[in-house]
Amino acid sequence: MFTLYEITDFADPALDVYARVTENQLVNRADPENAVFIAESPVVIARALDAGCVPVSMLMEKKHVEGKGAAILARCGDIPVYAAELPVLTQLTGFHLTRGMLCCMRRPALPSVEALCRDARRVAVLENVMNPTNLGAIFRSAAALGVDVVLLTHAGSDPLYRRAVRVSMGTVFQVPWTYLPEGDWQETLHGLGFQTAAMALRDDSLSIADPRLPGIEKLAVVLGTEGDGLASDTIARCDYTVRIPMRHGVDSLNVAAASAVAFYQLCLCAGQ
Repeated sequence: MFTLYEITDFADPALDVYARVTENQLVNRADPENAVFIAESPVVIARALDAGCVPVSMLMEKKHVEGKGAAILARCGDIPVYAAELPVLTQLTGFHLTRGMLCCMRRPALPSVEALCRDARRVAVLENVMNPTNLGAIFRSAAALGVDVVLLTHAGSDPLYRRAVRVSMGTVFQVPWTYLPEGDWQETLHGLGFQTAAMALRDDSLSIADPRLPGIEKLAVVLGTEGDGLASDTIARCDYTVRIPMRHGVDSLNVAAASAVAFYQLCLCAGQ
């Protein structure tokens, strides 16, 4: 059973993770066993619990303790629950608390690329995608459109940043993901039997509707950072370069929008 604390002192160190600790401090790379992240809203918190994430504490609007948060709290065991009226929470956090609930959770250990990709047919590779909003949107598309695994380079944003988690609607807990090894990650994927398709605008690129692409047994769809797109050497080392045909002089799509088109055509449709 949880222990309820009504918030009376904003300086309580137990509330630091919700209001005064940065995202990078939450990650706590120097002490990964104590690293945490923040999940926001009942739907997202429930999906994190479904994935086995361990709750540390909860911050919520007082009315939700016996309301829509009750089912969530029943799953969390003996944790501290900090509660207050919404104006107090807004003053504490500095923003309107979306759907009235935040949960601090332990960061799970990440599996290896080999373990995740052993039985996968379609994976997404995100090279240095920096914007947490884009990252969350990509995960939501990946969950909906047939991506088995998401692989990220270390220079990109963190899927467990609060904004990424929120925008993804908790799908970062439903689609398996991990970080690629430093160095030649294409060799790693090729060694696991994958062919790689770079999403890029090149004169020699294939249309995303090319009939050869859906028949590839194991395909990694590679998307690049906002603005610059994929690195030239990444494109050169991919087995295919693929473009999304566009009209009216538009030369590119936001990476999140491009991911949805690519995942639908190369992942979802390929599995039908």
